[in-house]
Amino acid sequence: MVRGDANLYKLHKIIQIAMGWWDYHLHLFAVDDVIYAVPSPDEPWLMKTKNEKQVRLIQVAPYDKARFEYEYDLGDSWKHDILMERISHPKEGLEHPICIKGKRSAPPEDCGGVSGYEKFLKAFRNPRHPDHESMLSWAGKGFDPERCDLEEINRLLCKVR
Repeated sequence: MVRGDANLYKLHKIIQIAMGWWDYHLHLFAVDDVIYAVPSPDEPWLMKTKNEKQVRLIQVAPYDKARFEYEYDLGDSWKHDILMERISHPKEGLEHPICIKGKRSAPPEDCGGVSGYEKFLKAFRNPRHPDHESMLSWAGKGFDPERCDLEEINRLLCKVR
């Protein structure tokens, strides 16, 4: 659950927390034919973009079932289809986003996109794979691709205001 008055930059931060990523890479939102991103004089975009800090979620998804795209790490190209399931009036005092449901862990940061994650999982799950130990070490022994830690996600989301 996310407040509709949150800007797209805040939504980006929320998605980063939910995915367990560290915001190392460029990202963008594509809404119809408009691209929203954080403008940077140091890294100018090759395409025309609008400032995501200046547009609210309710402006780009004003009705139930509205959709738009979020892409993170333009090299690995993690594309997310964002669906505004339902617009409702938040409970009194909703001060931060809440993750109400999840399934599985997100791919580790910098694992190489969809195909890289598939290769990672193959090595991670097979103790006889030549890269198994390095993948365990890289992802951390606590990594479980089948686990979604809603409690931890929501603990971190409490900090998003």
